[in-house]
Amino acid sequence: MPIGTDEAVSPLSSGELNIADGERYSDIERKHRQITQFLKASRYDAALLQCPTNFAWFTAGGLIPQVGPQECSAALLITNEARVVVCNNVDSGNLFERELPGLGFLLKERPWHEPKTVLIDDICRGRKVASDTGYGDTTDESARLSQFRLPLDTSECSRMRDLGAMVSHAVEATARTMDIQQTEAEVAGQVAHRLLRHEVQPQKIQVLADGRGDLHRHWTYSGAPVRHWCTIAAVGTRWGLSCAATRTVCFGNPPDELSKTFQQVAMLEATGLYFSQPGTPLGEAWERVRRIYEKVEHGSEWQRCQQGEVIGYRVCEVPVVPRSDLRIVPGLALHWHPSINGVMMGDTVLVGEERNEILTPTDNWPRVAVSVRGDVISVPDILCREPGHENSVLL
Repeated sequence: MPIGTDEAVSPLSSGELNIADGERYSDIERKHRQITQFLKASRYDAALLQCPTNFAWFTAGGLIPQVGPQECSAALLITNEARVVVCNNVDSGNLFERELPGLGFLLKERPWHEPKTVLIDDICRGRKVASDTGYGDTTDESARLSQFRLPLDTSECSRMRDLGAMVSHAVEATARTMDIQQTEAEVAGQVAHRLLRHEVQPQKIQVLADGRGDLHRHWTYSGAPVRHWCTIAAVGTRWGLSCAATRTVCFGNPPDELSKTFQQVAMLEATGLYFSQPGTPLGEAWERVRRIYEKVEHGSEWQRCQQGEVIGYRVCEVPVVPRSDLRIVPGLALHWHPSINGVMMGDTVLVGEERNEILTPTDNWPRVAVSVRGDVISVPDILCREPGHENSVLL
């Protein structure tokens, strides 16, 4: 059944525009073929994508307009022959000029005052439709559709490298320039500013001053001042992808207990990074980390907080949990973030064919070397600063 447009709506097509990004166009074409194969194998006529994560995946980084945290104003209908954007007349121009220029999408448009369900019901009527939400009479195939997002392809890995550098820069530049006695909220605002100026959307920012994370591992920030040291963590999203980094800064020499615990956490992170190897079950990599918790005499500490996850179009695509049977393959990005007594460390690693790559690299930042099975793994150390002294300019 062909998909057209109502007579009152101009038959806009992003395919009529100049192709702005040939690599992105090829990526979308490949994903269209993936969905087509899925439709044929499962005897569906079309796939309806309404989740922002799947919209970003299929469009190779396009952002779906959102009218609230849980509600989106656009959707994608994908058939063997076409890929169609379903949206209102307010968002169509922005979508086709900014998010999907020249990428071969058709438009099915509705007036802004008409419920989107009317148009979606109309285009799904008479078709057997798979969806990522189970909307209406569609079949909920969210679990199977989510599998297409992993592992990341070459283009996605390239975007993750750019994103990871932006996230780690935002965290490190803030740590190098913040002042003692600034509040956690003020420090978080600096991180957010650095992310947003590069069009990176902050998904989560944590500023944990003076060991606050010992009581509240998921603490965000407050009006409390940083008196001696703090941990800064951020998860940022751009092109639909997410990446995360954590750094610790101390004014003056760190207390002995902080230094000792940080060395232990460094062993945990280095172990997670080292054993994120192709072919290894995720549960086995986690088991290696758990043994280090026991080795440093904090055997139950891991139960107080998540230790890591596969990260991608979702902040947590797959959690790192005991006995996970997910097999690590090239193209997976893992965010390891172990912690002991509120001392935290975190980086994102991309699994490669021959070697792994840290997606959140350090820049003018101290590092500590950890030996794992005879190999030296370098991870970020504590940045020690003199009160009132800036270690770098604001970038």
